[in-house]
Amino acid sequence: MNLNSIPAFQDNYIWVLTDDEGKCIIVDPGEAAPVLKAIAENQWHPEAILLTHHHHDHVGGVKELVKNFPGLVVYGPAETQDKGTNRVVNEGDKINILKYEFSVIATPGHTLGHISYFNFPYLFCGDTMFSGGCGRLFEGTPEQMYQSFQKINALPDDTLICCAHEYTLSNIKFSLSILPQDEDLTGYYRKVKELRAKNQSTLPTSLQTERKINIFLRTQSADLKVLIAKETNLQQPQQVFAWLRAKKDSF
Repeated sequence: MNLNSIPAFQDNYIWVLTDDEGKCIIVDPGEAAPVLKAIAENQWHPEAILLTHHHHDHVGGVKELVKNFPGLVVYGPAETQDKGTNRVVNEGDKINILKYEFSVIATPGHTLGHISYFNFPYLFCGDTMFSGGCGRLFEGTPEQMYQSFQKINALPDDTLICCAHEYTLSNIKFSLSILPQDEDLTGYYRKVKELRAKNQSTLPTSLQTERKINIFLRTQSADLKVLIAKETNLQQPQQVFAWLRAKKDSF
């Protein structure tokens, strides 16, 4: 399959997977107009929509897309039933679309019912993991988000993290405020800054890269614990994760 990204709103990405025949799967269409434009320009044929959670910037375009393509199957968690989902899926479910199998992974934290979809190498994780960061906790707890990160971290190194927002630069700036001398972070910051100066995307990112530059995946790092110890005595990775998320909220 071929991966395509469609910019939406200020910093969203709507992901589209296409096969060689032009059949496509649309992920988290927050608005319909740019998707319909891309469909017309590329002569794509929508087969299904995948939703990760109920927030408007991920589901706002569903009803118009279904109106334009009657019979379109919309997969999503129970929390998206009133947003256009007609096929509710849960942790452990397998979805077969275009001869490909997607695994459904429960990734609560950002919302309570948030899910992700995995078909190697692609992980569509909505607002759970971002490049260099993690989603804001609107409904869930730090413990839930930490466990969601552990599920993602168990996937193969070359998994491509297809998250839904271009937040990489601000995330790395935050990480550098915690680990200002970290060579992986400083090098990645330079790379991301150059890309964004050219208005180029930083996504998708690989899980292998995230393990180096995503501070929320490094909660067991001795260097991180030493620096955190200047402000707190937290030692358990779940506690470190919660502390980092709280710091990011006020950054």
